[in-house]
Amino acid sequence: MKLDRETALIEAILFLEGDPINTKQLVKFSNLSPEVVEHALKQLRERYASEDSGIELVEVGGGWQLVPKAELWDYLKDRYGKHNDNKLSRAALETLSIIAYSQPITRGEIENIRGVSADSMIKLLQNRGLVKGIGKKDVPGKPTQYGTTKEFLKLFRLKSISDLPKLDDINRDRFELNG
Repeated sequence: MKLDRETALIEAILFLEGDPINTKQLVKFSNLSPEVVEHALKQLRERYASEDSGIELVEVGGGWQLVPKAELWDYLKDRYGKHNDNKLSRAALETLSIIAYSQPITRGEIENIRGVSADSMIKLLQNRGLVKGIGKKDVPGKPTQYGTTKEFLKLFRLKSISDLPKLDDINRDRFELNG
């Protein structure tokens, strides 16, 4: 099954969308069957896997996206990256990693792990769209529980939160609540 025209259509949709788009949406937008869309995605992954391609098709947060190959980003980031917009301070990265590995987690639990106030870091991460309130903990005061977003998955090129690097025993202890 070659399907050159159908593959070209899926490629054009991915290019125009910019943000990750899931297979169900690709089927809807292209009016192609799920099998044809899957075949087209497979062809595109193979095409972009070659060394002479500057982009790749990646699965991000349950959707597909065309992105520059990671090894080319050093050449591209000054012109096409958001210079300091995406840089996070060490404290923000620490808070983000605690949320990512321990979600759902409350502000008080984050502060217990970090040993310092987390209000400003949580607000910063929410403003960047990397974390959000995902519910209330069933304890007195009903504190908000936080978790990561699809934007977090997109930023770190993860299919799902289970793709985070595994923690060794020493680092796992750092993410557990004290006392």
